[in-house]
Amino acid sequence: MKKIKNETELVKKAIRVGMIYAQKRGVVKFEATDSANEKIEYLYRLLVHDNLIQPLAKDQLGIPGMKHKLAIWVSKQLPKDHPLLQ
Repeated sequence: MKKIKNETELVKKAIRVGMIYAQKRGVVKFEATDSANEKIEYLYRLLVHDNLIQPLAKDQLGIPGMKHKLAIWVSKQLPKDHPLLQ
């Protein structure tokens, strides 16, 4: 996987946006004690289930791959002139 520009910040944004999506959908209520990796895995699996992102190949399945997929997903949700995309 090729690392994308501002991937770390995009992952943080993806977690925020994904948490709002999941809570509005009524499928989860995140707790303050949930780790970032737990949130990433849950959001990745939810977005795959909802057919919003393609699933990773079994040999790439892991937190780094999930972070990458979430970063790509959120980058497509942001406006073209968003600072994270520059």
